[in-house]
Amino acid sequence: MTNIQQYGWNENWSLKWDEKWKETEDKQLVPGRIVGDFGSKYRVMTDLGETWGELSGKLRHMFVASGDFPAIGDWVALSMQDGGEHAILHGLLPRNSVISRKVAGNTQEEQIVASNVDTLFLVSALNDDFNVRRMERYLIMAWNSGANPVILLTKADLCLDAESKIAEMQSAAPGVPVHAVSALQDNGREKLLPYIGSGQTVALTGSSGCGKSTMVNWLCRKNLQLTQDVREGDSRGRHTTTHRELFVMPDGGIIVDTPGMRELQLWEDEGGLDLAFSDISSLAAACRFSNCRHEREEGCAVLEAVRTGELEEKRLLNYRKTQRELLYQSTKEVKLKRKTAASSKVNSTRTRGYGWRKELDEY
Repeated sequence: MTNIQQYGWNENWSLKWDEKWKETEDKQLVPGRIVGDFGSKYRVMTDLGETWGELSGKLRHMFVASGDFPAIGDWVALSMQDGGEHAILHGLLPRNSVISRKVAGNTQEEQIVASNVDTLFLVSALNDDFNVRRMERYLIMAWNSGANPVILLTKADLCLDAESKIAEMQSAAPGVPVHAVSALQDNGREKLLPYIGSGQTVALTGSSGCGKSTMVNWLCRKNLQLTQDVREGDSRGRHTTTHRELFVMPDGGIIVDTPGMRELQLWEDEGGLDLAFSDISSLAAACRFSNCRHEREEGCAVLEAVRTGELEEKRLLNYRKTQRELLYQSTKEVKLKRKTAASSKVNSTRTRGYGWRKELDEY
């Protein structure tokens, strides 16, 4: 018999539910967790079992930004329809963590990868696709999310110098656990047990072909996700996972698989840059000038660390590049928020003028 405790419901979520919906009138709302995101519809797990859900008309009109909409891992309030055959979503519980990125292309929108995740597995394959600079970007996303990052180096059976790769990744990710594993040889699973215990939610993210779907199957001890071989020429993968799904593991943990990313465009910075590059932040404290940009300034402790070999120059260059990108992104976000706020104000005025607000409230 399925119950939502298996999917992470606990006393803390129950308290949040009581604060928001215990006194709700005229609706018999029940909690559920989104376990499948298919765009306009969601697969939701409740105490009554799994059902299909969609947004209420009122909720759909309330949401403005793409980041407002429900995502995989969200806890939602549902009214069950037709004996549980489907459900209407009436709201979300506040999120504990939000893993997000900017949508691909030039569109200024946030894309929620997963929510309410305790540990984020950042997956990189130990083949020709191994890329430390790319992992630095994933770490920024992880630290900004509120989830705890853990780096998984997959396909260890294909790597002859795994130890040097592990050391290289540890140097680029101060304080972050790094584990090399092989699903093919069933090696390293015991290292991950502390993260996948009962009630804990983990998510997998990484580039296409890094082995995320294989990891899901391995950790769940069953073939839940399709897998494909990487291309022989460049070790790049093909998109296997096409949508986000959530599964319960034998150890009691909950795991979220997400589609692979060809590129990672960061959405915003909540301190993740300084955490991902904590070594540079520590060195910068000794710079002569508090506003040092670590480029050509006299008395720059960061540049001195590069000169002595304490800090890799490529790491500093990636730090500068990402810093400029986040600054540019935040400027565009501010402009977008102003535009959205102005548009919402105009729409609200029109709604009052034509009497539409009452109709929306009664929907």
